[in-house]
Amino acid sequence: MKQGLRLLPLFAGLLLCLHANAQQTTSAIQGTATSEKGDALVAASVVATHIESGTVYGVDTRADGGFNIPNMRVGGPYTIKITYVGFKDFQVDNVFLQLGSKYTVNAKLAENTALLEGVTITSEGASIFGKGRTGSETNVGSEALTKLPTISRSAQDFYRATPASDGVSFAGRNDQYNNFTIDGAIFNNPFGLDAATPGGQADAQPISLDAIEQITVSLAPYDVTQAGFTGASVNAVTKSGTNKFKGAVFGYTRNQDLTGGKISGEKLVVPDLSQNQYGFALGGPIVKNKLFFFVNAEVDKRTDLGSTAIAAAPGRTGSNVSRVAKTDLDAVANALKTRFQYDPGVYEDYLHNTNSTKAILKLDYQISKNHTLTATYNFLDAFKQKPAHPSAIGRRGPDLTTLQFFNSGYQINNKINSGIIELRSIFGNTAANKLQVGYTAFRDARDPFSNPFPVINIQKDGIPYIVAGHEPFSIFNRLNQDVFQFTDNFNIYKGKHTYTIGTSLEVFSFDNSFNLNAYGGTFGPGFASTTAFLDSISTGRYDDDVAAARAVANANGGEGGTSGKGWALAETNVGQFAFYLQDEWTVNDKFTLNYGIRMDMPLYFNTPEKIQENIARNCCYDPTITWYNEQGDPQKFDHTKLPNQAPLISPRVGFNYDMSKDGKTAQLRGGTGLFTGRLPFVWIGNQVANPNFFFYNYTDPNFKFPQVWRSNLGYDRKLGNWTFTLDILYTKDLQAAMVRNYGLKPPTGKLQGQDTRPIYTNADRTLVFGGATNAYVFSNTNVGYSFNTSVQLRRNFKNGQLMLGYNFLDAKDASSVEAEISSDAFDRNPAINHVNNALLAPSLFGTKHRFIGSAFKTFEYGPWATTLSTFFQYAQGGTTQNDNVADFRFSYTYSGDINNDGSGLNDLIFIPTDAQLTQMNFQTAAQRDAFRSYIQQDKYLSENRGKYVEKYGILAPWYSQWDIRVAQDYRFESGQALQFTLDILNFGNMLNSNWGVRQLPINTQPLGVSVTNGVPTYSFDASLKNTFADDFSLLSRWQARVGLRFTF
Repeated sequence: MKQGLRLLPLFAGLLLCLHANAQQTTSAIQGTATSEKGDALVAASVVATHIESGTVYGVDTRADGGFNIPNMRVGGPYTIKITYVGFKDFQVDNVFLQLGSKYTVNAKLAENTALLEGVTITSEGASIFGKGRTGSETNVGSEALTKLPTISRSAQDFYRATPASDGVSFAGRNDQYNNFTIDGAIFNNPFGLDAATPGGQADAQPISLDAIEQITVSLAPYDVTQAGFTGASVNAVTKSGTNKFKGAVFGYTRNQDLTGGKISGEKLVVPDLSQNQYGFALGGPIVKNKLFFFVNAEVDKRTDLGSTAIAAAPGRTGSNVSRVAKTDLDAVANALKTRFQYDPGVYEDYLHNTNSTKAILKLDYQISKNHTLTATYNFLDAFKQKPAHPSAIGRRGPDLTTLQFFNSGYQINNKINSGIIELRSIFGNTAANKLQVGYTAFRDARDPFSNPFPVINIQKDGIPYIVAGHEPFSIFNRLNQDVFQFTDNFNIYKGKHTYTIGTSLEVFSFDNSFNLNAYGGTFGPGFASTTAFLDSISTGRYDDDVAAARAVANANGGEGGTSGKGWALAETNVGQFAFYLQDEWTVNDKFTLNYGIRMDMPLYFNTPEKIQENIARNCCYDPTITWYNEQGDPQKFDHTKLPNQAPLISPRVGFNYDMSKDGKTAQLRGGTGLFTGRLPFVWIGNQVANPNFFFYNYTDPNFKFPQVWRSNLGYDRKLGNWTFTLDILYTKDLQAAMVRNYGLKPPTGKLQGQDTRPIYTNADRTLVFGGATNAYVFSNTNVGYSFNTSVQLRRNFKNGQLMLGYNFLDAKDASSVEAEISSDAFDRNPAINHVNNALLAPSLFGTKHRFIGSAFKTFEYGPWATTLSTFFQYAQGGTTQNDNVADFRFSYTYSGDINNDGSGLNDLIFIPTDAQLTQMNFQTAAQRDAFRSYIQQDKYLSENRGKYVEKYGILAPWYSQWDIRVAQDYRFESGQALQFTLDILNFGNMLNSNWGVRQLPINTQPLGVSVTNGVPTYSFDASLKNTFADDFSLLSRWQARVGLRFTF
């Protein structure tokens, strides 16, 4: 591997000396043992036994009667027994431990007289009350994982049980800023292409639900051992074997007959769909009470329609008919076939396949009462066929505005192999340790459907219309990622204090071949019309473009070529080193204070050398060019210089105050502090890959990893059989990411006409060979914040659970960066005035209002059991969870570069009054009249005439979703069971075709524009009549799945 990994022995030696932190993988028990008079019982024996595996944990109490048993297996049931000579035994049964939580036992032992027996207490189960809880947190236990509705069998379906999440984003933060771990292994998509989690590009779940024991979502953990995020920390632990062989064989299936066929009263042609999921799980002993195994594997195969929108043609009606004429599509296809023998593929009724295979093997070895070793290995092999990216460097659909041919798409392949070992140790009653070492290999590649050919973008009325040719981002696109992690957690127990000392090391190694625009046609507006494109073919003007694309492919060996030999190669080696100190202080029986400080330092290893190697492979690096920062000050860049390796300091303090007498009915908790996260490392990789002046990418030398200041105040209270929770969360950006174009000075020009915005003249641009060029620079800004208020009501009852919740979010930022390519991150950040200034505006991420609820109940009768469960949400804002395109919050921008900043995507439109509209230049009077009508029907536009559109200031209509599940079990006397399940998502749409339907904007770039000598000419597609249209995808239609499971 890279030189960065060759430095591991040095760092590992340092870590072994210092000990390090780890993400949550275990639980703990703490408490005191005293006499009934309150005297401390010194050296009392505390033994916790995991009943099903026979695993025993034991310590003696300290001089103050206190004890801690850390690093315990999650779940249960446990029996906790406390004994002391001369006193009756104290025992708690049926204890279940939550991931990352501490179960408290304060035992009062009675003196041993003949008239008294030992005390045995039955635990009420897991509780949100506890001294260790400070910030907002949601735990999803094994019961909820097996009983709540899901079709995708995705953990995302359970993240949404957090009121402050929409299943993708948490607390209004970019989903790339979350940290996911499984059994302590880093399980993000570290390079950050298209998805935040491994396998996300292929819509695959890296771990089967049948392998997960518990999930914890922490938004504000003031424990400094949790890090790597400015969004949420999502930790999952997998199941372990026990002393009994237990397993399951399962299968689930669905097809188009189990999906809805009507939206808002309109019957649809139901598209083809098939999905089959099947697998098994097995756990048991290898050596009883000593060595256990758990193994799980699952296969998921799915086929569904590639596009719900169809071409316009005589006789075709319905809301899924696009504006794109079938005659135009046919004409384009025929011209390409005839002239170049190039088949662009079909443009409707095509299918895409999605397949994945995943497996996990886990071993648990109880070395002794004080030492446990766990080893976990998992793999994923997945692919998904997709259309061309819908929005990067311009819109492509396929939707009601723009259609694309099948061969403009691609297949993404994700392969993952991951392993981690964890050694947990207890050293008497004074210290404990948890050591983790892990390695993960990601191998990602794209297989384009097209033969080598230029990218083709055809417009109509200034708006993208037809997409054909090669997928722009899939030209020999390969990515290898290797991740090494070494973490450890060392605790010292002294009196009322638990001290933690730690450090951690993460090393990320990336080899990326990305050949954007190698075949031409990616950048620029493309062809102004179908006629213009056909003319370029018939006159032969397009012949050279096609010949050039094919020549590039031949010269580099096509898809069988090699990175770094013709095709691009960017090697990036980065890492993060951390050191922290913490004290958890039990001030008294009611008040616990947690305070600590953490240092995170970025590492770039030998990446500057790799940049120099890439410069040598490229043609056009020029360090003499003068660029300009946001203030207009001149800059020159040394491309081999990366951001400073300066430490980031994150102090935190959290508290928990017991407001009740028994510690179980009311608590006030909270904290404040700094959180330092990771970033998608593709942002650093852009500098490595792009040294040429004509597409220059750079990272500000003062750029720092994302960091926020986050404060949380929470209150939990028992209200009879209900538990009420209130969390108020405020997050302030200290170092957010933003891409600026350093090819721009502050603008000095002025647009002519009714819209008089500032525009960039040639004097305001960096010019090379007389033409304007751009430098896309990742930099920081402190502009941005989010404010969350969440409330929840929970109730547990026999064989059931009920939860209701609500979250209000006010999130604003300067750049909702959802792009990997630096130029795209700039282009897709709507702006007005000087585009390099940080403009505070609503964030794309998170829902403004969100009501949720979930419930399940099991009814038992003889050998039969029926479980009914449901989940619902009613929300405004958020994302479609489809390529993270946030269609539920948007703004209107011009299709065209009205201010000459080099982007045809980011200019916020001006909303004219009727009088101003009359004075604006349109291609035709009919287009002006059509735009007037469009403004009148649009609530936001009609209420803000004479103003500029606010960046991301428009919300789509509220949407709802109601899911249900019915499970019917039959239990055999032998202990085996057979279960039939029926899951129905969006059940409301089954009852009424108007319910559960989501409405999305038809086109957020409705107005085309071209500028000559400062005078704009506008164009508008007169067929655009409405702002929103019903979404016809499976998000809006009911869908069902049936399943069969046999457990033994």
